[in-house]
Amino acid sequence: MDEDVLTTLKLLIIGESGVGKSSLLLRFTDDTFDPEQSATIGVDFKVKTLAIDGNKAKLAIWDTAGQERFRTLTPSYYRGAQGVILVYDVTKRDTFTKLENWLNELETYTTRNDIVKMLVGNKIDKDDREVDRNEGLKFARKHSMLFIEASAKTKDGVQCAFEELVEKILQTPGLWESENQGQKVRLGDQEQARAGACGGYCSIP
Repeated sequence: MDEDVLTTLKLLIIGESGVGKSSLLLRFTDDTFDPEQSATIGVDFKVKTLAIDGNKAKLAIWDTAGQERFRTLTPSYYRGAQGVILVYDVTKRDTFTKLENWLNELETYTTRNDIVKMLVGNKIDKDDREVDRNEGLKFARKHSMLFIEASAKTKDGVQCAFEELVEKILQTPGLWESENQGQKVRLGDQEQARAGACGGYCSIP
């Protein structure tokens, strides 16, 4: 492990097919966007190092296929994950409605009770919105999730979604410290410091 990396975290991105999971990931890791992004087959995987308040975390981010036929991969995919991003498309209500199914699957297969969850309403650059921001916020609060609206196309909220998720994990020592005995995390006044950094996109229930 790199000397200055505090910990390695396993993050998942889940949600219905076509909501923009891969696009969010590619925008975050490579700062690219492909309007013709093809559907993920099985599981994709990216690694990126992120610095939060002077602490470096190496992120292993797993991006799954939303299609039903790939669900056999599920148990191993969820094992050991410390954070999860649930994505829906704000222009397609059914992708929001089906979030309950994804949460049930998460509850079934996750190996950690205190896994940190972030709800992302993607595609806010589009005009034909079907899910209001307040609906997303309400759902997130009900299920103790962080919440943000984003656009992989315009970059809005993407970096912030991952940063907020990682920050929350680092603030939950039981999630990662067991693998990093002796490492000390420095968490200062990040609540105040981070509030302005995300331009008001992030809502923490």
